[in-house]
Amino acid sequence: MPQFAYRGRNSRGDLVAGRLEAADSGAVADQLLSTGITPVQIDATASEEGNGGAPIWWRLLTAPEVGDLDVMLFSRQMYTLLRSGVPILRALAGLQESVRNATLKDVIADLLVNLDAGRELSTAMRRHPKVFSNYYVSIVRVGETTGTLAESFDRMFHHIEFERDVRERIKTALRYPIIVMTAIVVAIAIVNFAVIPVFAKIFAANKVPLPVLTRVLIASSNFFLGYWPLMLAALIALVAGLRAYVRTEGGRYAWARSKLSLPIAGEIITKATLSRLTRSLAVAMQSGVPIVQGLTVVADVVDNVYIAQRIEQMRDGVERGESLLRTAVAVGIFTPVVLQMIAVGEETGELDELLAEVARMYEREVDYEIRNLSANIEPMLTVAMGVMVLMLALGVFLPIWGMGKVMLGR
Repeated sequence: MPQFAYRGRNSRGDLVAGRLEAADSGAVADQLLSTGITPVQIDATASEEGNGGAPIWWRLLTAPEVGDLDVMLFSRQMYTLLRSGVPILRALAGLQESVRNATLKDVIADLLVNLDAGRELSTAMRRHPKVFSNYYVSIVRVGETTGTLAESFDRMFHHIEFERDVRERIKTALRYPIIVMTAIVVAIAIVNFAVIPVFAKIFAANKVPLPVLTRVLIASSNFFLGYWPLMLAALIALVAGLRAYVRTEGGRYAWARSKLSLPIAGEIITKATLSRLTRSLAVAMQSGVPIVQGLTVVADVVDNVYIAQRIEQMRDGVERGESLLRTAVAVGIFTPVVLQMIAVGEETGELDELLAEVARMYEREVDYEIRNLSANIEPMLTVAMGVMVLMLALGVFLPIWGMGKVMLGR
C-alpha cells in the first residue's frame, strides 16, 4: 500500500506532520479529518524507501521487535484516552505520532487504515499476531461488543504487567546461580587445560609416586586435551538435536510435561503457569467472554503444551454439559483448595471473582518461591565448589608433599 507524507493543523491550530499508508490521497484526507486534523499538504512518497532513504527490505530486516513493555504502554495509553472520551481514531493517530518503536508505529498506522475502511479494531489487530496475541484480541473483541473497550485495555495492561513482573523476578533470582555455574565451568576448563598439565610434567620429571586422585585428574586432563574438539562437536550436536526434537509435537509435549517436574524450578513453573491460567480465565469471564470461549483463548495464553491440552479437555467437558468443577477434577492439575474454590464459585455464581482469588493465591506462592530460589540453590553450589576445590587441592598437593619428603630424605 502506498505511503503519503502529510502536513496539517489539529483542533488547536498546531502544525502536525507524519506519514500514513492508504489507497490514495483522498483516503489519507478522510482519515486525517476523522482524527481532527485538517490536511494542508499531502504528498506521495516512494513505497520502496523510508527511514532516511533506506530500502524497504533493509527497514524490515532492522525493524525493532515490539516487546511486552511496548504493548503494555500502548494498552495503558489507549485506556486513558478512551476513558477520557477521545474517539478511537483520534486516540490511535495521537499514539502513532508519540510512540518511538518504529514497528509499533507501522502497526498503529495499519490499524488506522483498517478502521478507516470500516473494519473492527479486533479484526485489524488479528492481522498482527506477533504484537497482539489471540487472548489480547479476544478481550478487545468482547470490549467492542459490550461497550467496555477502555476497561478491556486496562485489564490487558495489568495482565501483561503481571506476566512481565514474574519473568523479570525469575531472571533476577537466577542471575547469581548462573554466574556461579559459569565461573565453575571456566575454572574446570582452566584447571584441565593449563594447571594440571604443568604439574603432570613436574611429577613425571621427578618420578613421584602418584595417588589415585592425582592419576584421575591427570587422566581427565589428558582426555580433555586430546578430545576437546570431539566433545565440543558432540555438545553442539546434542543441543541441536534436543532443539529439533522440542520443535516436534511429541518433543514439545514431553518437554512441557518434564518442566513441571524439574527439581526446585518445576514447582515455580507449575504455580506460575496455573496463576496465568486462572488469572487469564478470570479476566476473560469478567470481560463477558463465555466460559467455553474463555477456555479456548486461555489455552493459547498458557505457555505449556501439557497444561494447554488439559485446558482443552476441560473445554470439551464443559461443551458436553459437564460442570467446570467435574472437568477440573478430571484433568488433575489443580490442588484440592483450588477445586473447592471452583465449587463455591459455581454454586454462588461468582466464579470469576474466586478464580481471581485463586490467581492471587498462586501469585503469592510464586513470589515466595522466587524469593527463596537463590537460598535453595546456593547450598548446592557451595557444596559443588567445595568438592571441586578439595579434589583439586588433594590431587595436586599430595604429590607435592611426597616430593618434599623425598627431597628431605636425600
